Amino acid sequence: KRRKIRRLNLLLLCDVSGSMDVYSRFLTQFVYGLQNELRGVSTFVFSTRLFDVTPMLRAKSFEEAFERIGRRVQGWSGGTRIGGCLAEFNRTYGRARIGPRTVVIIISDGWDRGDIDVLRREMRMLKRRAFRILWLNPLLGAKDYRPAAQGMAAALPWIDAFLPVHNLASLSRVGRELISLARG
Repeated sequence: KRRKIRRLNLLLLCDVSGSMDVYSRFLTQFVYGLQNELRGVSTFVFSTRLFDVTPMLRAKSFEEAFERIGRRVQGWSGGTRIGGCLAEFNRTYGRARIGPRTVVIIISDGWDRGDIDVLRREMRMLKRRAFRILWLNPLLGAKDYRPAAQGMAAALPWIDAFLPVHNLASLSRVGRELISLARG
């Protein structure tokens, strides 16, 4: 008997701060692919402010999407306030964009210059609303990586899957995780 595949909605929250700069283009291509291949995907980018880039990612080409996002997003390669941006998301979009079938995917190295207590509170709120939370961290691909950044350590209790996202093999693993969630 074949397992029924449940339709999941994806919410992507992508860190585009300076510490993520080396990964930004690669990860934006990944997000562009998800946005254009799947239904029910919403995408936001953040550094010190949050931006809904869902409509910009519907461009005909990745280059066009990347250019549109670059024109719209202020603070690309700037500082990071993960907790503050999650608070903005939860306040402004949370009820409309997160439901019991929503998988939240946060793509970040976890470096946060904001209030860590805000990050904890907002992660707890996301966890209450979402089906699952996946945190994709490009630094996790290093053998000696430890989640020493305060922001990363503060977020860990509310994360269902903590996965590397630094190369094609790690993206394939993320895909397998999403398929597994859809199959229950």
